[in-house]
Amino acid sequence: MQTINWGIIGCGDVTEKKSGPAFNKVPGSKLVAVMRRDATKAADYAKRHNVNKWYSDAHDLINDDEVNAIYVATPPSSHLSYAIAALQKRLPVYVEKPVTMNAHEAQQLADAVKQYNGQLIVAHYRRRLPMFLKVKELLEQSRIGNVRTVQLRLWQSRKPALVTKGAPNWRTQPNVSGGGYFHDLSPHQLDLMLYFFGNPVHYSGFSLNQAQATDADDHVCGSVVFENNVVLNGSWCFNVAETENTDLCEIIGSEGKISFPVFGDSVTLKTASDQQVFTFEHPENIQLPMIESMVNYINGREANPCTIDEAVTLMKIIDAFATKINK
Repeated sequence: MQTINWGIIGCGDVTEKKSGPAFNKVPGSKLVAVMRRDATKAADYAKRHNVNKWYSDAHDLINDDEVNAIYVATPPSSHLSYAIAALQKRLPVYVEKPVTMNAHEAQQLADAVKQYNGQLIVAHYRRRLPMFLKVKELLEQSRIGNVRTVQLRLWQSRKPALVTKGAPNWRTQPNVSGGGYFHDLSPHQLDLMLYFFGNPVHYSGFSLNQAQATDADDHVCGSVVFENNVVLNGSWCFNVAETENTDLCEIIGSEGKISFPVFGDSVTLKTASDQQVFTFEHPENIQLPMIESMVNYINGREANPCTIDEAVTLMKIIDAFATKINK
């Protein structure tokens, strides 16, 4: 089993706890170098996390002979260029979500993976958390019969509690994030829907900027029909009162319901005869199970836990939902 020596491009807030430390906790994995354009912050991160090398230029890190895998954790506007540069060096790549700014860029990245016969994994890490594996298990066991509809709601105030504290507000700059908070948070939710229900056959939606507080749209609605006839309706609103903050996914079947907050820690199974609540404690470094799967994939011991082709489909849905209303 080859030791995977990781280099992080963009050692910002998401890498402080969610992902960065996990690279040294997985067998056969080691974090050996980090990069951030701000050299002072790169050096500080390396010192605090006991990483031997740091860079202020991504290409210097990519060309480091010790580094044999790349984690792209910058804002979405630079995902495509950095990922392709790493693929050209024949390096496996782990890319944060959303994988790119839009579906067109995602397809370009998919084409590059094929061109260079590369290995690329998208950071939809909830696929490997026990909480969502439990949901998948309940569905596969038909505990709620045949799934009829999925109602997905994420309503937050103009300063969402779910966004990393202290992070720069690039999430509401469409030229950097691809959109707004919808683009930052919905990939977690919508990827789970693809993971649970498979391929979509129809999707459409709309978005608008109700509050006009930033350049990004703050209200998005959309629907998906999957091949198995499951229907999803989703609503995202980032301008409600704090008292109305909502994070809820309800999967309703012919014999019951599974409900859970995507950004929470419990799953409720309700049928005509019973109600059960399953509670979970997420890993300290929440991406650790995905990183473990990824290391196994790179070493040929496991299938790719989230492919670029799946991410292309996801980005097509996001683009369709983020279609502005013509007034």
